[in-house]
Amino acid sequence: MPDPIPGKGEATCRMAVFNFRMLEAAGVNTHFRRFIAPNRIEFDLARIPETGAVPTTRATGNVLVPVQVLFRNELPQGSSVHRRLASGALTLTEAGLAHVPEVGEQLQQPLIEYATMVEPVNRFIGRSEAQHLSGLGDEQVQSMCDVAVRVNEVLSRHAAKIGLILSDGKAEFLLSSDGHVVLADSPGTPDECRLLFKGVHCGKQVLRNWYVNNGLEVPTSRLITEGVPRDQWPTPARLPAEFLPVMSDLYRSLSEAWIGERLWNAPSLGDATRTVTEVIGR
Repeated sequence: MPDPIPGKGEATCRMAVFNFRMLEAAGVNTHFRRFIAPNRIEFDLARIPETGAVPTTRATGNVLVPVQVLFRNELPQGSSVHRRLASGALTLTEAGLAHVPEVGEQLQQPLIEYATMVEPVNRFIGRSEAQHLSGLGDEQVQSMCDVAVRVNEVLSRHAAKIGLILSDGKAEFLLSSDGHVVLADSPGTPDECRLLFKGVHCGKQVLRNWYVNNGLEVPTSRLITEGVPRDQWPTPARLPAEFLPVMSDLYRSLSEAWIGERLWNAPSLGDATRTVTEVIGR
């Protein structure tokens, strides 16, 4: 994206640190090492496996699992599930749904999905293909799924305490040299999940919607179908200058509410989301 948002890096970094500590207290093994204030995290590295290779042996050390696990608690505007159901790319049976859900509908139980990570463009896959691509054993795949469910539970419970809804999110993993699944990436941050406050997105979905609503989105699906190389895709349009302080306040107010610290004297989450709606839209 062409427009840096002031303060976003530190705000999301502090949320990630808070989440790693909260998840580890809940028994989730993560790659987090330590926080280096104000905006850096030290973590365990992992090698990227070759396509089709078994992720790790004791001799190679940590290796990235090339599959992510997605969890969905409700299906807000912008969720790919709506588009995939409409196009037939996903069936109700595959999604475990009894009917076509409305936008924003709360699911009776979380929907768990899998997607690739190291391909040129990520794609949704079933559990059997996820296991094949990752080279994991049955117990390791189940462990990965169980950890994602636990992450969802912990993050959703914390979100609810401060008036937020965690609509969906994802978990990424590495495999340690002794074969254990370890949570990686930055779970529960606004670029890794959809958090809503009274129906307003608290993250990048706000800007995605603005691009779509104004006919400015890059037509990625068509470019992929036509085989256009990524380095030849058009650069997204610049954001209006007045959007940047609004988004900066949104990320900072979300972070302050999430971690329970006043660091930037940001507006309340209610005020920040109200301004987002007025200036940018939902």
